[in-house]
Amino acid sequence: MDQSERRRFLIDSLLAERPADFAGLSVPEDEDSQRHLLRALMNVRPPVSIDEGFLAVQDEYLQAELQQKGVVDAEALPEAEAGIALWQGDITRLKADAVVNAANSALLGCFAPCHGCIDNAIHTFAGVQLRLECAALKKREHIAEERTGNARLTPAFNLPARFVLHTVGPIVGCCVTDEDRKLLTSCYRSCLELAAQNGLRSVAFCCISTGEFHFPNEEAAVIALRTVRGFVKHHPGMKVIFNVFKELDRKIYSRLLGC
Repeated sequence: MDQSERRRFLIDSLLAERPADFAGLSVPEDEDSQRHLLRALMNVRPPVSIDEGFLAVQDEYLQAELQQKGVVDAEALPEAEAGIALWQGDITRLKADAVVNAANSALLGCFAPCHGCIDNAIHTFAGVQLRLECAALKKREHIAEERTGNARLTPAFNLPARFVLHTVGPIVGCCVTDEDRKLLTSCYRSCLELAAQNGLRSVAFCCISTGEFHFPNEEAAVIALRTVRGFVKHHPGMKVIFNVFKELDRKIYSRLLGC
């Protein structure tokens, strides 16, 4: 199969899983619209068993998409200060020991079709196995809803990273509280401690809680840097990458890091 044939196979397979839900839905002819539809179908798929043949084609498809986007080696990124690097771009391109996912408390990924959150992107490009693994983790650990500030480790499947660290950040109301600050600190510390326990040497953080959860970007960056600096000081073998997607966050971190 070429990439077009793989994409059409995956779309048709996902549509066939739920014929009543997708009755009357037509598959567009153009490539971009098909990509959009495939992502949406993957986003809304529940964590139920799936045919190995589907997974084989999906993995080939996602790996080809990744090669087209290009992989960025986290180890090769220049450090802004000892143990800390800054990179602006798509976190699903980063080859690191672990990338951090700003998850929600359900811990199953974002079900909103093609939503712009990091949770959606990570689950999309890791493949449907990630949601299945998260569901299995919840069952093993008897988790109904994940605690804010905690961290969980799963394989990264089709991402170039080896693992994903899932953490649920605080949701800010009308103003930031001391409890919000403590919980955001806990997100960073929990991820780093879990990484260290598993012998991981490079961790790429997204900007936890600053999107849909409304934590102010500047204050979140200050908390993130303070927590990470304290950790890498006592773990000199660890490299932490602050992965920023928005220009606003790049400017904030660049100023705070003096780079």
